[in-house]
Amino acid sequence: MSMDPSQENTQQNQGLDLSAVRSKNLPPEQAGNAGQAPAGAGPAGAGAAGAQDPNAVAVPSLVFDVDEAGFNSVVAISDRVPVVIDLWAEWCEPCKQLSPVLERVTEAYGGRLVLAKVDVDANPRLQQAFGVQSIPTVVAIVKGQPVPLFQSALPEPQVRAYFDELLKLASENGVTGYAVADGAEPEPSGPAHPEAEEALAKGDFDTAENLFKAALASSPADEEAKFGLARAGLGRRLIDKEPAELIAAADADPTDVEAAKAAADAEVVGGNASCAFTRLISLIRTTAGEEKESLRLRVLELFEVLGADDPAVTKARTALMRALF
Repeated sequence: MSMDPSQENTQQNQGLDLSAVRSKNLPPEQAGNAGQAPAGAGPAGAGAAGAQDPNAVAVPSLVFDVDEAGFNSVVAISDRVPVVIDLWAEWCEPCKQLSPVLERVTEAYGGRLVLAKVDVDANPRLQQAFGVQSIPTVVAIVKGQPVPLFQSALPEPQVRAYFDELLKLASENGVTGYAVADGAEPEPSGPAHPEAEEALAKGDFDTAENLFKAALASSPADEEAKFGLARAGLGRRLIDKEPAELIAAADADPTDVEAAKAAADAEVVGGNASCAFTRLISLIRTTAGEEKESLRLRVLELFEVLGADDPAVTKARTALMRALF
């Protein structure tokens, strides 16, 4: 009986182990802790067990009020989790529009940052310390240092964009923990997107990609969906390819941009991310226009696959900035 071509592709790609791509690229002492959850993201419902994790920080809740007397505790939290500060007042109408948006977005990030609310009328010294001239004002603290964000009420997509940039800044400064609310009840463990993960494991990259995209459409901050989408793209690009041949082709012609991108994919899946990034960033230095941009985007895609805490990503991020600027 003949096999449907799509079924044949799926069966051929079941041998491509994308679930272990992170652990393959980590040093041995870290590899045992690498799972499918993105680096720096706390497990859903970590609860009391999560509080024993060195990356976990116990907080009263992901959104909480703070006054002058308790502000030192906020500074301490910022050593491990970014703290967003909402400076508001009861009489401020724009504050009433913005605060619910900040709270909703903070909750959506699942503990990767927390929101501390400061009533400036009750805490004038904090208002003065942050140099607040008008409200609402939103700032952040990372490792005890203030980070200006924005003033006035903004729509949710713009708030998310500011939070995404804050998390990148925090990661670059080694702040990659997660907050666990006191008394949080543990939730059932397991992948956040089981159907998509199952499709990915079977090599059905079309289905996996569609499911992960749908998850991101409803929750743009979903790190597990971003990780899954990046793996689906990687799997799609390696369909029916022999990794050793891709690497040999790129080595034979170091100026071939498409060959370099294909070889870098193969190297990441094979556990050699450092070589992959060296290959791509070396070409970024010598190319321009569309070729340079395609290489940059491939580097960023592979960053998503490996996670912000991967040592190769940390090193490559600095090299990429130097190559681009």
